Amino acid sequence: ERERSGKGQWVQSSLLHAGIALMDFQAARYLLGGEVPQPMGNDHPTSMPTSTYPTRDGYLNVAASGPAMWNTLCTTLGREDLLQRPEFADERGRSQHRVALNAELAAALRTRTSSEWIERLNAAGIPCGPIYRVDEVFADPQVQHLGVAVPVQHPQLGEIRVIGNAVQLSRTPPRVVTPLPDAGAHTGEVLKELGYTDAQIE
Repeated sequence: ERERSGKGQWVQSSLLHAGIALMDFQAARYLLGGEVPQPMGNDHPTSMPTSTYPTRDGYLNVAASGPAMWNTLCTTLGREDLLQRPEFADERGRSQHRVALNAELAAALRTRTSSEWIERLNAAGIPCGPIYRVDEVFADPQVQHLGVAVPVQHPQLGEIRVIGNAVQLSRTPPRVVTPLPDAGAHTGEVLKELGYTDAQIE
């Protein structure tokens, strides 16, 4: 529009609208079909098994929707018997019987550690991932590779780490060069820029 008219315009949004937009297919279920989605905890509302499961040493997210992934998941877990259960025969049945299904999967997944299951499930093509504590987030190799936490020198605390800029630019990459200043830390500098003398500032 700017190229066509040569005129600028306001670009506005709201956190409320953005939050509702993040409802994605849940909003579509209501707007298109009048269906009011119910709370499902960690489960996917319509596609099971997609949920959080306990392992021997923590928790794991697994997303195995569709018949092919369902078959592969059962085989990888060594639970081919689940493929013979009529209540789990299709996606609707697995969703309707999610409590029983989750109990069976949890029993199988508790037999190994999260990292062991991630390796096995990834090799089988099943989307999955660890559920981290905050310390584990920053120890993750990908988080470290991205440089998410960057060091900065604080006048009282010494070297600390803060979250770096999540937007990276190839030509002019952003850098964190200073910590958040204390209240009033730059008052003198700002007043000098405005023409106040040292005596007036005092």
